Amino acid sequence: MSSSTGAGSDRLAGLLAEHRELEAELADPAVHGDAARARRLGRRYAQLAPVVETARLLDAATDDLAAARELAGEDASFAAEADELTGRVGELTGRLTELLLPKDPDDDKDVILEIKAGEGGAESALFAGDLLRMYLRYAERRGWATEVLDAVPAELGGYKDVAVAIKSRTDEGIFARLKFEAGVHRVQRVPVTESQGRIHTSAAGVLVLPEAEEVDVSVDPNELRIDVFRSSGPGGQSVNTTDSAVRITHLPSGIVVSSQNEKSQLQNRESALRVLRSRLLAAAREEAAATASDQRRSQVRTVDRSERVRTYNFAENRIADHRVGFKAHNLDQVLDGDLDPVLDALTAAATAELLAVGS
Repeated sequence: MSSSTGAGSDRLAGLLAEHRELEAELADPAVHGDAARARRLGRRYAQLAPVVETARLLDAATDDLAAARELAGEDASFAAEADELTGRVGELTGRLTELLLPKDPDDDKDVILEIKAGEGGAESALFAGDLLRMYLRYAERRGWATEVLDAVPAELGGYKDVAVAIKSRTDEGIFARLKFEAGVHRVQRVPVTESQGRIHTSAAGVLVLPEAEEVDVSVDPNELRIDVFRSSGPGGQSVNTTDSAVRITHLPSGIVVSSQNEKSQLQNRESALRVLRSRLLAAAREEAAATASDQRRSQVRTVDRSERVRTYNFAENRIADHRVGFKAHNLDQVLDGDLDPVLDALTAAATAELLAVGS
């Protein structure tokens, strides 16, 4: 292929070469003996497929345009075809330019999503429950698999803290889609406990972590302190008569994770380790980003969990995302999992920002 995108031509050549190498690896039966490796290679291969296909189409359209221009002097019908092909080449060039933009290395990963009740007490916990349902419904619409790893219910309903793993059943990268959900989500509504009908404002925090595989993060067992305790329900009510809940402290970083959702101590330990690996990977990415280019830092800021990113106003049935000025009066549908319009707006804004940086 001879497609050229200026400064991006070297990157394109590298990606095309990588695609050929992956194709050869995936054709080797021995690779499929390691399911995790085969899945990782397959995901990357699928991620590169749009680049390869667009470059192929651009090459073909460029060749056709050259031929049409050459023949236009002899036959006027080719002049009209040349005009059409000029537009096609421009469209494909723009598409390829977007595809060649630097990608977050975690975009193709599955996700561990955590929701934590914040300001607002019982109302915040109820809102955390609403957010959990929203993400579960969205995952269902996309055909993604979900698994609740840990949940700490609140007394009046909802959750003080809940973590859910979201996995793609195909090679679709979930982190690329959900990373913009990270941040503080604010709700404005009349709480069920409000007798005067006054609107209250409360908030819940959402963390979106790329799920780390063991090859991504090495965890030394000697650096872990593992405590077991008895699982309990709302208000301290025991829901388990054995010490099956697990709390893991990663001593070098001070990160503490726990899991009590499963009946088995072994299952809870594995769930907690999955969350720990993902938090360690996210911490490593943030540390690397702190010393990286302005472009990389700008990408990280878009998912900074310290930012108040969105407001859900029940009285007006309105959702507003403050980062891109997105507003819609279909809050009921959004909470039922109709998240694509706001996620599309956030993705488009991030792409435009990258294009501006690279221009």
